[in-house]
Amino acid sequence: MLSTVTGNDRTTLDMVACKRLPKDFPDKGRQQVRSLMEELSVLLCKRCTAWKGLLLTVSLLTSWHLSTAVHITTESSRVAEGENILFLVHDLPDNTKSLVWFKALRNVTEEIAAYTLPYNLSRPGPLYSGRETIYRNGSLMIENVNLKDTGFYILQTYNRRKKVISTTAMYLQVNAFHWNCGRLSTSGQPTIESVPSSVVEGGSVLLIVHNPPENIIAFAWFKGMVVFKSQEVARYIIEKKSTVWGPAHSGKETLYRDGSLLLHGVTQKDSGFYTLAILRTDMRSEEAHVHLQVDPSRSLCCNPLTPFPLMIQPLPPYAVEGNDVLLYVHNLPEDLQGFAWYKSIYRGHVLKIVEYSTAMYSFSWEPEYKPRGTMYEDGSLMLLNVTEEDAGMYALAILNKDFKIEEAYVKFHVYKYVTQPFVQISDTTVTGQRSVIFSCISPDTNIAIRWIFNKKNLQLKERMTLSPTKCGLKIDPVKSEDAGEYQCEASNPVSSKISPPVSLAVMNE
Repeated sequence: MLSTVTGNDRTTLDMVACKRLPKDFPDKGRQQVRSLMEELSVLLCKRCTAWKGLLLTVSLLTSWHLSTAVHITTESSRVAEGENILFLVHDLPDNTKSLVWFKALRNVTEEIAAYTLPYNLSRPGPLYSGRETIYRNGSLMIENVNLKDTGFYILQTYNRRKKVISTTAMYLQVNAFHWNCGRLSTSGQPTIESVPSSVVEGGSVLLIVHNPPENIIAFAWFKGMVVFKSQEVARYIIEKKSTVWGPAHSGKETLYRDGSLLLHGVTQKDSGFYTLAILRTDMRSEEAHVHLQVDPSRSLCCNPLTPFPLMIQPLPPYAVEGNDVLLYVHNLPEDLQGFAWYKSIYRGHVLKIVEYSTAMYSFSWEPEYKPRGTMYEDGSLMLLNVTEEDAGMYALAILNKDFKIEEAYVKFHVYKYVTQPFVQISDTTVTGQRSVIFSCISPDTNIAIRWIFNKKNLQLKERMTLSPTKCGLKIDPVKSEDAGEYQCEASNPVSSKISPPVSLAVMNE
């Protein structure tokens, strides 16, 4: 509803436009109001059919002026969708009797609203959307802006003879909405988990993305450790909500909107490294890698002459910080010359942990790992009192009797018990048909987030949007049925906690 404000007095346009004046309103006043409405109608019905000769060389942070000292300022001329913007007017000419706000549309302008100062009354124009508030000093508030609100806004002031005193403009840039509940400064990089950690031939495996950044433009999967176009499996473009298959697509893959990749009917050819590349709205990119193990035991069990491949299994599959992890080796060859364990860091950099020589029957430990490492006869490695720094990829390299090197890889995650999250809300009391934004705030990384409404799992509606990590929830527009208590649950494979509730009240228009 378009409103006018002067001191503590607030009158609405509808009362004037519909002639709903108080019964005790004096007859002379009624005539003045009728005259005023005719004056506003003249202002609003005089459509400016041309805006020619105006040079649009306007700074984004300043305004240009014609024949006046009027100034318009904003906290920022760049805002995001859903925010409010106030065009604050300074130095309104003393002889101003009425004013009109316009919006520039290509080579024409359309009126938003007109206002007359003597009577503190306003009337909407063709571009009034119900989100605008015009004030006595000429300032204009636009609530819940959207991308269509981008453009030039022009304020014209008039004297009592309806002649233009001044023309002042300001440019508003509305950017696409960006979630602001993304990873905190303590958060880590995105990681990929293979579920299950080892899949049998012919089975399916899901490569799940943990801890992705917010505000993703697109993500793409590649076969291998390096991002080559020829090795691209698929990419997903967020804005278009579309998947584009790459040269390495085999027809067995399913790509989900959260970045996860499902592979069906896997074979030994599918084993190896996969890389996820993420492009963010700030044009920075991030990469995460995962090693897929394919266990052929079920399909090869009928052929005893076929050797089983070297494989490694983390036990437990989800480690808690401060506990121990066993990297259990399957199918270690008997006739080997020796082997070595490495902490394999992405991009090829490795750190040796321990080396074993059958000729010497001895282990050679690196100083960092000797106090907290244990080796077993089958090649398995126990790491004691693990921390988050121990998480990642590990490699076992074997030198066989023919002096050929065979390698196997394993990756494990280390989790902390989650802390209790809390919910931030953009506004606890919202008028119907407006929007509200909830943010689930947690300092923890690698967590899953679930939203709870009135003690039950939130059932998403078309009006509801979740951020990529689900830490942000936007409801637009809000309806009365959305009123109630909201909570979020933060969880990882070893623990979970629920936030205290926050209440949303929804008021009628």
